[in-house]
This record gives sequence, structure tokens and C-alpha cells, in this order.
Amino acid sequence: MVEKTITNGEEVIQQGDIGDFFYVVETGSFEVFVAKDGKPPIKVYQYGPGGSFGELALMYNSPRAATVRATSDSVLWALDRVTFRRILMERTSRKRRLYEEFLEEVPLLVSLEPYERHKIADALESVVFEDGEVVISQGDVGENFYIIESGEATVTKEENGVIRTYPSLKKGDYFGELALLNDKPRQATIRAKGRLKCATLGKKAFVRLLGPVVDIIKRNTANYKLMNYIE
Repeated sequence: MVEKTITNGEEVIQQGDIGDFFYVVETGSFEVFVAKDGKPPIKVYQYGPGGSFGELALMYNSPRAATVRATSDSVLWALDRVTFRRILMERTSRKRRLYEEFLEEVPLLVSLEPYERHKIADALESVVFEDGEVVISQGDVGENFYIIESGEATVTKEENGVIRTYPSLKKGDYFGELALLNDKPRQATIRAKGRLKCATLGKKAFVRLLGPVVDIIKRNTANYKLMNYIE
């Protein structure tokens, strides 16, 4: 990889250009802008240290999908197209293919742009639970967000010594977001009913990648209140 020093305001990639490098941010900050239908570009994302961008054009031999501009003096590490495709593309594309079709079926994520789902697909990890195994426990600290890939999960909540049972969760349903949004303990216990496979995001990735749908999640939280899932 080659180190590149970027000055505040400099455009690293421009929407519509041919992709030549994949970038990893060492220091600094960047904003992402997308122009559609002849309208002025709008900000859709931002990157900080540890972030990466530029892979889509290299993977799919397509023009850059967005413009990325530095918002401070920064340092990037750049990997050229040939090296990227030889070393990283096979693993990245295989994992992405596994998740992309699944994510397109998740109602929560329908409103996202394809490149936003690409980023989520890259960050997801699969975890499997056997019948009766606890995924999250009421009262625990929240560390992960889950989307059910296959199987079914039961939802129970203890109140004043009485355990209440709620409708089960199935493929495409998600859970675990309340504790991450509100920094409160888990409000219910989720158990596998049969073999359960979930895609999971850690707290930092949840906040960073699901920003565009947080409003939808908050609206759904209001529905939980109506169903007495949460107080």
C-alpha cells in the first residue's frame, strides 16, 4: 500500500471517474457526496480513521458512485486496482454475495442505496444458535444488533415475577437495537426456537452504518411501546 497525504478540501475520488485505488483512512475525516438526476450533490456519509472506500468501482469495473472529499488534513493508504483484485476481491465479493440478496429482502433496509447495503454486507458476521439457546438476556448490556437470516426466535419478558411471551421473530426480523439506541439494558430475552442463524453488527458498526434508517427504527420503537415490549 502507498501512503498518501491529503489536504483539507481535496477530492480523493470524483463521481463518474474510473476507479484506480482502494483507500483506507489512517487519520483525518472525509465526506461522501452523491449527485442524482441532475440535482446538486448531497452528503450521504462520512469516514474517519479505520474507514475504507473506493472498492465498488474496482470490484465491478464501474465508474465511481460518489465523490469523496477531505474535511481535514488526512493520511490515506492506497491499494492499486490490480493488487486489490488479486488479494482482496475474492473474499470480499464472496461474503458480499452471501448477504446482498438477503439484505434486499429485509424491510428495514429497502430504502437504502445499493452502496449502503454493500457496506452493511461487508460488516455483517453470521452467528448460529441451537434450539433453546439464549441470544440476548433481559437486563444485559447491549453490544450487538441482529437480523434473522433463517429460523425462528422466541421473545419473553419478565415483569413482577411473571414471564410474558410475545410473537416470535422470523427471517428478516431484527432485534437488539433498543439497547444500542438508548444505552439501556436489554428489555427482553430472545431464544432460538430450533436452529437460528443471525447476521450481527457490533455497536460501533450499527451506529456508523445504519444512520440512514435510525428514524425508521425509532418509529418501530414506538410500535414496541404499544405492544408493551418496552416500558
